[in-house]
Amino acid sequence: MNVLGIETSCDETAAAVYGSDGLQSNVIASQSIHYQYGGVVPELASREHIRLILPIIKQALAEANFKLHEIDGIAVTYGPGLVGSLLVGLNVAKGLAYSRRIPFIGVNHIEGHVFSVCLNRPDLNFPFIALVISGGHTQLVLVKSLGQYEILGRTLDDAAGEAFDKVSKMLDLGYPGGPIIDRVSAQGDEKFAQFPRSLLKEDGYAFSFSGLKTAVLYFLKRLTEEDRKKYVADIAASFQAALVEVLVEKTVAASRNHKIQNIVLAGGVARNSYLRKLIQARAQRDGIHVHIPDPILCTDNAAMIAWVGYHKFQNGEQSDYNLAPVPGLKL
Repeated sequence: MNVLGIETSCDETAAAVYGSDGLQSNVIASQSIHYQYGGVVPELASREHIRLILPIIKQALAEANFKLHEIDGIAVTYGPGLVGSLLVGLNVAKGLAYSRRIPFIGVNHIEGHVFSVCLNRPDLNFPFIALVISGGHTQLVLVKSLGQYEILGRTLDDAAGEAFDKVSKMLDLGYPGGPIIDRVSAQGDEKFAQFPRSLLKEDGYAFSFSGLKTAVLYFLKRLTEEDRKKYVADIAASFQAALVEVLVEKTVAASRNHKIQNIVLAGGVARNSYLRKLIQARAQRDGIHVHIPDPILCTDNAAMIAWVGYHKFQNGEQSDYNLAPVPGLKL
C-alpha cells in the first residue's frame, strides 16, 4: 500500500509518500513570510498553504516516482493546529480521495510527532516514553502502542518552543527563537545567570516555563543596554540550560519510575543540540536509550503523517467525509 501524507497544521506546507518499501519522498516548504512579524500570522499561513499545497504534492509524487493513480490512501493532519491551515490540507485530501475513490484518514499531529522516530527506527519496541516538544506543545507521553497513550504530564503555561521564541525576542535575536538561541548559546557561559528550574523538585511531570521567561525579563531590566549586548550569548546559554535541565530530568525520571528503557524526543525543539547532548549523557547514567529522529523529521513534516496513516490503514481504520479540523485536538 502507498500512502500520500499531507501536513498543513501551522506554517509548513508538506507532502510525503510512504509505503511498503518505506519513505519514498518528503517535501517541506517553510513559510518565511512570518519572520518579519516575529511569529506565525494565521491568515497569512492559510493563504500560503493554498498557494503551495498542490505544487508540493506534485513535487512529492514526482520525487517518489509515483503518479496519483498509484496512491492507495491519503493521510492528513486534522488537528491540533491553526483552523484555517488545517482546512486547506483536509479539504485537499478529501478532494483527492473522492476523485480517486480511495480512503483517507485524519491523523493527530502530535501522534505523528510521537512516531516520527519510527521512520529511522522501525524496530523500536513498545512501550516507550515520548517527550513531545514544539512551539505549541510540551508533554510527556507513555506510548503503549499505536493508539494507546497515557499523558504523564504537560506544560501548565508556555510550551518550550514558545519560551524560546519569547526570550529570543527579549534578546533582540529574532524569530524563530529555538535555532537562534541554540546557535548563540554555543558561544556563551551557561553558568552566567542562575535562572529558576520551575517544578524541577516537584512530584509529577508537569512543566512550567512562564516563570523562567519572567526571570529573564527582570534580569535584562537590571542591565544597561551595553551589558545586554555584551552578555547576550551568556544570557541565552543560561536560559537554555535552565529550560533544558527541567525537560531532561523529568523525562529521565518518568522513564526510571515506569521502568521503561526507551525515550523518544520529538517535535521542533528536539533539534536543539544542547538538549540532545544533555539527555544522551543523563540517560546513559541510568542505562536508558534515547531515540531522536533526524532533524528534518523533528520539524513539522508529512512523512510522520504518512507513516501513521499507513499503519492505521493496515489496521482497517479510515475517516469519513464529515471529518472536520479540530484546532485543540488532544492525543
